[in-house]
Amino acid sequence: MLKETDPMLARRFTIVCLLVSLFGMFFAILVAEAGRPARAWDEASSRTCRLACPTHLRN
Repeated sequence: MLKETDPMLARRFTIVCLLVSLFGMFFAILVAEAGRPARAWDEASSRTCRLACPTHLRN
């Protein structure tokens, strides 16, 4: 029933599936990062510390 090549084919299939799933996860991370809006550091920091650092007085 089992040939000598069957375990080798199963091993190769497992390796290919793992590589494809890793590629899919990295691609999903890239797509998610590209979809996020770019925010300036100045805008982000001015929202977090309104009372402690008055940025509206700056030139």
